[in-house]
Amino acid sequence: MLVTVSRYSFPYEAHIARARLETEGIPAFVADEHTINMQWLYSNALGGVRLQVPEPYAQAAQAILAEDREPDLIEQQGEETRVCPHCGSTNTEYHQIGRRWAFLVFIGIHFPLFPVQDGIKCRDCGKISAQSDL
Repeated sequence: MLVTVSRYSFPYEAHIARARLETEGIPAFVADEHTINMQWLYSNALGGVRLQVPEPYAQAAQAILAEDREPDLIEQQGEETRVCPHCGSTNTEYHQIGRRWAFLVFIGIHFPLFPVQDGIKCRDCGKISAQSDL
């Protein structure tokens, strides 16, 4: 019997987690990926893409998925930080500008218009800046 150990908004996220579990010797399966691929706007309503493992592996899988591997990645690859143009802080994160409006436009006119831009959000001052402003 398969047990759902995690849920994701997009199939690629579930496949990354599946690969992580399989490298540790835990068989894992991705469920509902095709449904979400066809109607990705319904992902949260349907409960997202499910990552499932056999029941005896459930606790080990949840422990592996809960591990924070970011420090290892930063040590190996280095970290590129963007500076906030408003306050000068380097405490920033990636942010998509216009994502909510793209969703509302799709719901309203049933046509995919995606005026989405890449940008950064400052965790200190809360301001959002577009990539073109940087």
